[in-house]
Amino acid sequence: DVGGSVEAVADSLLKLSTEEVAVNIVHKGVGAINDGDIMLASASDAIIIGFQVRPVPTARALAEQEEIDIRLYSVIYNAIEEVRDALEGLLSPERSESILGTAEVREIFKVPKVGTVAGCYVVEGKIRRSDRVHLIREGVVIYEGSLASLKRFKDDVREVTNGYECGMGIENFNDIKVGDQIEAYEIVETRRTLEA
Repeated sequence: DVGGSVEAVADSLLKLSTEEVAVNIVHKGVGAINDGDIMLASASDAIIIGFQVRPVPTARALAEQEEIDIRLYSVIYNAIEEVRDALEGLLSPERSESILGTAEVREIFKVPKVGTVAGCYVVEGKIRRSDRVHLIREGVVIYEGSLASLKRFKDDVREVTNGYECGMGIENFNDIKVGDQIEAYEIVETRRTLEA
């Protein structure tokens, strides 16, 4: 488009940069998108953003050959939003733990060839065989791992809910004591956004 629009778009795009992801403007100019723009984008592994312009026919063919993405816009806001979405996709997701259930260890059983099995009572939520678990002793997480077994009486089960007893074995961990808590959790990934 015109020089003023170029500066406005460039400034708005640069403001999207954060410590983790950044916009890098390799070149900006006015007039149609030409072969030189395509070759520069190819050498820089960049995309081309055009505002109120189109590529000349030879540039369009060269862009296809070089596999260069050309994005054309007539509204500045649309260009900025699309770049914002692309940058947000590059951010690593925020990871948090979601507690699914808690069980109290009420008895300990030493089982030959199996190890320690905790006789538990589920006090909150539910415990699933596939869940990750924390072993908590006196309020401190002393082990994180996976369940090796989850049983009701002698039957293997997929889950045990609040108010029921069960037997749990923790993979590669036998130092379980009466009074410990076993907390089932999952890791939840949340897509992050750029701060406005």
